[in-house]
Amino acid sequence: MAKNNSQEHFQTLFEYAPISLWEEDFSGIKHLFDDLRQQGVRALDAYLEEHPDFGEACIRRMIVLRVNQQTLGMLKAASQKQLVDHLDRVFHEGMRHHFRAELLALWNGDLAWSGEGVNYTLDGTPLDVLLHWRILPGCEGTWERVLVTIEDITTRKRAEQRLQALFDTSPISLWEEDYRAVKKYLDALHESGVTDLEAYLQENPEAVSHCMSLIQVLDVNERTLELFGAETRRQFLDNLDQVFRDEMKTHFAKELVDLWNGKLAYERDGINYSLSGEPVNIHIDFRVMPGHEADFGWVLVAIQDITSRKKAEEYLRYLGSHDVMTGLYNRTYFQETLDQLDKERRDPVSVIVADLNGLKRINDTHGHRAGDAIIRRAAEVLKSAFDGQSVVARVGGDEFVVIMPGADRQAAEEAIEHLGVLVEMNNKYYREPDLSISLGAASSHPGLPFEKVVSLADEAMYRKKGQYYRRRKEDTEEK
Repeated sequence: MAKNNSQEHFQTLFEYAPISLWEEDFSGIKHLFDDLRQQGVRALDAYLEEHPDFGEACIRRMIVLRVNQQTLGMLKAASQKQLVDHLDRVFHEGMRHHFRAELLALWNGDLAWSGEGVNYTLDGTPLDVLLHWRILPGCEGTWERVLVTIEDITTRKRAEQRLQALFDTSPISLWEEDYRAVKKYLDALHESGVTDLEAYLQENPEAVSHCMSLIQVLDVNERTLELFGAETRRQFLDNLDQVFRDEMKTHFAKELVDLWNGKLAYERDGINYSLSGEPVNIHIDFRVMPGHEADFGWVLVAIQDITSRKKAEEYLRYLGSHDVMTGLYNRTYFQETLDQLDKERRDPVSVIVADLNGLKRINDTHGHRAGDAIIRRAAEVLKSAFDGQSVVARVGGDEFVVIMPGADRQAAEEAIEHLGVLVEMNNKYYREPDLSISLGAASSHPGLPFEKVVSLADEAMYRKKGQYYRRRKEDTEEK
């Protein structure tokens, strides 16, 4: 009587379990396997490639002994008979892939298997399922009793698909990365006695490159491929060394220091490279995902292309320090340079002041367009006469100043002579009107303010300008 009660109890548990339960007989599959082995088949995977119908034959050899109420409800069957009579509706298309994996597990002698797949309700609705089966004790040699559980994970899979779609179609570049190897490397440095990672990286710059090589990129989205000029994920992932190089090492070193100091989320600007070699200015949002603070196994990186913004910022900085017409520095930059020289006093410094001769006459005779052109010609001459150490600025309509750090009076006079030669060459190259510039120079000495040096150079220039106009007047009177 107790045995009967126990059987009824377990039957009730099976029948009303809140998960789909199947009791099946796989002995027919075992017979097919035994026949193959007798024929000398050793690799089932290769055999299935050559004989795809064998998988269908195995499906037909599966015998469903019983299912529970949860199974009938999940698959929309009115009874077990209706379900068994229409198993071809349940086991088709989407099931084929995971059933192949099940067959390979059985062939390899596994007594249990788990995996995801697709089944279908009797009305044709696909169900994403998580399937487990186990050959029951005592049936290991025959496969006559196999317990199968099926969990409907359709809702979960749809949510995963929505999240994947959000990842794939995000308008910004998204990366999933694995930093576990980086974490182990940093831990090893800790254990070896390193206390200041920033100093360590400065002394061992190769460590930055090594850490870059330890990053495992798990996935990137479509925007990432567009941003870096890759046609496929495979092409992109195979060429990450072209993306992570040169200037990137600078901001990556800062990332490593942040991680070392326990900062697991941060933002900063940096530079990556497209597969064509073009630099891409980027804004990086980096964060170690929740649950992975201890191992850095899941890192999400969001990258925005800020190349246009950077170019705009550079242009605004350029406008703030340069004269638009000539490309020379402007008065603001000139004044800032003088102030800086006063703070960091290093004599000698020479100043050359240049002023165009006859600009009003050119404007009146040839028009203001010709006047603008002669100003640009003067800028060309001045720009070509000095190296990058000197500051050449346009400080007024036809007024220019050159600051020559480290140059004494003799160097300044030689520069003026050189300018005279360049002006003559310029006049041979261009048609009238001729370019004429009055030049004056002065040099600093300890105790003399730089503003006074500029004033002295300005006075010297006006003396030269007076000489120019006197000679011109004399030439005109002689004619």
